[in-house]
Amino acid sequence: MKRTQCGDSLIEVMIALALTAVTALGVVAVQSALARGERAALLRERAALIADSVAEGVRSDADRAAIVSQWQARASSMLPAGDVAVFDRADGVRIATVSWRADDRADPCPEPLARSLTSCIAVAFAR
Repeated sequence: MKRTQCGDSLIEVMIALALTAVTALGVVAVQSALARGERAALLRERAALIADSVAEGVRSDADRAAIVSQWQARASSMLPAGDVAVFDRADGVRIATVSWRADDRADPCPEPLARSLTSCIAVAFAR
């Protein structure tokens, strides 16, 4: 009586392990990208709230320097290297800009008067 062995060969096991490893690495990469995107969205949300508050404060004819100083302190605590500035344009429009250091620098600030190599939120408003 002859007995045959049934089972997995070493090559089949190695292929299954390689596929599992590649799949696991893909899941880790997706999770990492999602975490970076969530952090970027959180920073943008915080910056938008600060920029809106600065625009509302400056629009109400309050002391501009005091408002910018107050929100500058909050921006530096809520954003990495956060900065707040209000620029006056010649056409009577003001721009409240909140900028911060971006880790990936994939989305540079398009505002010409803002700091270089940063991301930013700019809110234009009139008095």
